[in-house]
Amino acid sequence: MRKKIIAGNWKMNKNLEEGMGLVSEISNMLKDEYQGSALALIIPPFIHINAVSKLIADNSKLGLGAQNCSNHQSGAFTGEVSAEMLKSCGCTYVVIGHSERREYFNENNAWLAQKINAALASHLTPIYCCGETLAEREKEEHFTVLQKQISEGLFHLSAAQIQHVVIAYEPVWAIGTGKTASTAQAQEIHAFIRGLIAQKYSDAIAQEITIQYGGSVKPENAAELFAAADIDGALVGGAALQSRSFVDIIKAMA
Repeated sequence: MRKKIIAGNWKMNKNLEEGMGLVSEISNMLKDEYQGSALALIIPPFIHINAVSKLIADNSKLGLGAQNCSNHQSGAFTGEVSAEMLKSCGCTYVVIGHSERREYFNENNAWLAQKINAALASHLTPIYCCGETLAEREKEEHFTVLQKQISEGLFHLSAAQIQHVVIAYEPVWAIGTGKTASTAQAQEIHAFIRGLIAQKYSDAIAQEITIQYGGSVKPENAAELFAAADIDGALVGGAALQSRSFVDIIKAMA
């Protein structure tokens, strides 16, 4: 059975006091309200990671991830944070290739493949993001774009390695815009991605890979999205900054 994962990406939001308050609220709500088996991930800014790790240590329903990592393990790389550093602070997951990193920081597939390697070498689970822009969708280039992102970012991995990767499909045109891909659109892409994994590796491996949806996920649309056959959770942005909305999204995953 595929692991169900709901990850809350805070992006560059919340000071330390605000962040600790939010985590405490989420943790208490989950203990009181959620009996399901999905894993909820907190993905805060780097400087909050160690404190969050300590705060959630007694809650088995919560895990911890980072928003990015360096492709280097150590060295003279001012401002960078290595996968090993993240692991030592309690992280078990790391987001690689978020559309904002691709767009604003010019991270390409080859660069992201190196980050995938670094994460796996430090025993972190990468959440590899992929997705098309509105222009690419309107030109009906989305399948080509996704195939390129998946193949160039992940297909250098062995069959054993790929099983330790989570994939997040995030249509760029739906991130922070209030627009959401329809359930049919999202399911179509998730099935396509799973098909690419099956072609490269095997159907058995493809059926074990967790594929999340990201793009204006909120309590009102979560249950419908999660009911789709190939959608195994969500990479949540804005709705993860409020405890009530984030917990309600988690609860939508049976």
